[in-house]
Amino acid sequence: MMDAKTYIEETKRIWQEKYVNEPEFMQTLDEFVDSIVPVLERHPQYIDHNVLQVIAIPDRIITFRVAWTADDGSVQVNTAYRVQFNSDLGPYKGGLRFHPSVNLSILKFLGFEQIFKNALTSLPIGGGKGGSDFDLKGKSDGEIMRFCQSLMTELQKHIGPDLDVPAGDIGVGAREIGYLYGQYKRLRGFENGVITGKPLPIGGSQARTQATGYGAVYFIDKMLADKGQELADKRAIVSGAGNVAIYAIEKLEELGAKALTASDSNGYVVDEEGIDVALLKEVKEVKRQRLTAYADQRESARYYEGSVWHAELTADIALPCATQNEIDEQEAQQIVANGVKFISEGANMPLTKAATDELLAKDVYIGPAKAANAGGVAVSALEMAQNSARLRWSFDDVDQELHDIMDAIYANVSSAAEEYGFPGNLIKGANIAAFIKVADAMIMQGVH
Repeated sequence: MMDAKTYIEETKRIWQEKYVNEPEFMQTLDEFVDSIVPVLERHPQYIDHNVLQVIAIPDRIITFRVAWTADDGSVQVNTAYRVQFNSDLGPYKGGLRFHPSVNLSILKFLGFEQIFKNALTSLPIGGGKGGSDFDLKGKSDGEIMRFCQSLMTELQKHIGPDLDVPAGDIGVGAREIGYLYGQYKRLRGFENGVITGKPLPIGGSQARTQATGYGAVYFIDKMLADKGQELADKRAIVSGAGNVAIYAIEKLEELGAKALTASDSNGYVVDEEGIDVALLKEVKEVKRQRLTAYADQRESARYYEGSVWHAELTADIALPCATQNEIDEQEAQQIVANGVKFISEGANMPLTKAATDELLAKDVYIGPAKAANAGGVAVSALEMAQNSARLRWSFDDVDQELHDIMDAIYANVSSAAEEYGFPGNLIKGANIAAFIKVADAMIMQGVH
């Protein structure tokens, strides 16, 4: 039987040859696999069943064209994907992303992470991801509707409440989910649980919009408590200005912290009085304006071009809530210089490996994305449960469930890190706890 070190080395060699042109996917595989060496040493059955090499290949990848008609009558075309990665714990579950940067490498990275994130929720959901290189900027509601309808005309052949349940992600909010679900219903009939993130009147869940941001804050609250600290009076740097960032800021301020920043693709605002959540929502959710509009309307705010992670600010905590690899090694050094000691990843893989190494070396306590931002998919699964039972829970009930789930994830991740010799390393703890759960389920069902 091959020992754990040899097995890991051989697996990495195979991956490096196969995924040389998929850098994001290769990055997440590399960051994951080094965590689980002690697991493989203690549980050689995972090597016997070749679990690592099996789990790195999706069950299937669906690629298709999406042709749609613009307002001027011209025919446009985009590429769409659905990566159905692993269903050993339940139906494939993961968002749809509409953004020009979408490609197969990014969706495979997101789908692989989703397997383990979903496992940590302890809810019966597998992992998947999908999306398209469609750019919403400059598109009318009619163009977005026609694109969504065209995409769902093909996607509906491959999804279902017990097979694959998509949700929203970057570029896919309640408007887009409504259009997608409406087309599914026209073609397949009423199946309320086939997609989550729906608007409330058509089967959506209370607190779904807030869930990822709230969850990331609940997670960092547990991180602080574990070190004998609390959120009250903490100063926070937050990136992003979408759902995750907005509702992370809202919950931070509700719990007594002060969020100093928000950012978009062009720049960021610094507001020493604390971000005005109502104004931020008006600018980004209602008027869909740049953050310059926030600074124009808020005397205490200043707008700067570039990355918020270049800002020189005094802060205690950071929540990167924008996109993958938004923080590099140099920016990590600035974060340390700013005084940050706790990070909760609201975005998926927002730190490069070099940035992660730099922060860990400086004793920054990191809540990894697959644990810290699991709140969104957790409430998506709660939406599925409500749809199945033909019930609707109150906001407070859903929020309490979310809080309990995030507390349980923290306890599970922290415990796994301790048990396998990495006390305080939540990144390794999350990888270990989730891998064991998925690997055991694969072996119980016959690795296939």
